[in-house]
Amino acid sequence: MKRRKFLKGFAGLTGLGFVSGLYAWQVEPFWLEFVALDMPIKNLPKELIGKTLIQISDIHVGKRFDHKFIIESFEKAKTYDPDFVVYTGDYVSTYKDEVQYRELEETLSNCVKGKIATVGILGNHDYGKNWGQAEVADKIGLLLEKNGITLLRNEQKEFAGLNIIGLDDYWGLNFNPQQILTEYNNAKPSVLLCHNPDVCDLDVWNGYEGWILAGHTHGGQCKPPFLPPPLLPVKNSKYSSGKIELSNNRTLYINRALGHLWQIRFNVRPEITVFKLSAT
Repeated sequence: MKRRKFLKGFAGLTGLGFVSGLYAWQVEPFWLEFVALDMPIKNLPKELIGKTLIQISDIHVGKRFDHKFIIESFEKAKTYDPDFVVYTGDYVSTYKDEVQYRELEETLSNCVKGKIATVGILGNHDYGKNWGQAEVADKIGLLLEKNGITLLRNEQKEFAGLNIIGLDDYWGLNFNPQQILTEYNNAKPSVLLCHNPDVCDLDVWNGYEGWILAGHTHGGQCKPPFLPPPLLPVKNSKYSSGKIELSNNRTLYINRALGHLWQIRFNVRPEITVFKLSAT
């Protein structure tokens, strides 16, 4: 190969790499996608057919990207005028200082709320360093409640005929699904919130049937075309993102996250999921 041709080709590859890197850093992390899906629910009251449930996950307020993007995304989500809104954990990146609490409070003061209910659970990052700081989880829980988000920690609550079950985080200090799933009533129309989808493989479900809404994975954040993401924080590599049919009439949906631990995404856009409730 002649020197001139080699240098021209090398410059082209370098330029392509620069553009791809710039895209993954400055474009895709802020290119929000609203994903619309039907959500059939067993025994759903006819009054709730056609209602909207929005899932928001992993906002990760912290020092690694500007939380103003989250607030702007909330404003866009409000135009959907949702009936239910659920938040499936990781409101912060691992807690660092009081500034993070102030930024989280500013963010939550602009949060999307449902006309019927607004419900949340905690994620692993909400438990602070090494997922072992109960005081961080308690503080974040107080901020959620202060801003109108009902926090469920191995609890369930019924809203206008829809039963929402919230599990505490698998890696946190308060994971106890048996506490609430032993009370599961199969006749109730239910949706279950669970931050880490690996919980789906545990023997804790007590016959639960229906939707499980999770986050945690961020879809891998970077995914080669036509290939699975190389890095996922789960044991079960099937649990990347999107809708997955499970055994025993369970349907898992993994949200790709609105925020991110690091400001880089490729082929995995940030997501807010918009479900339309329907009868089975």
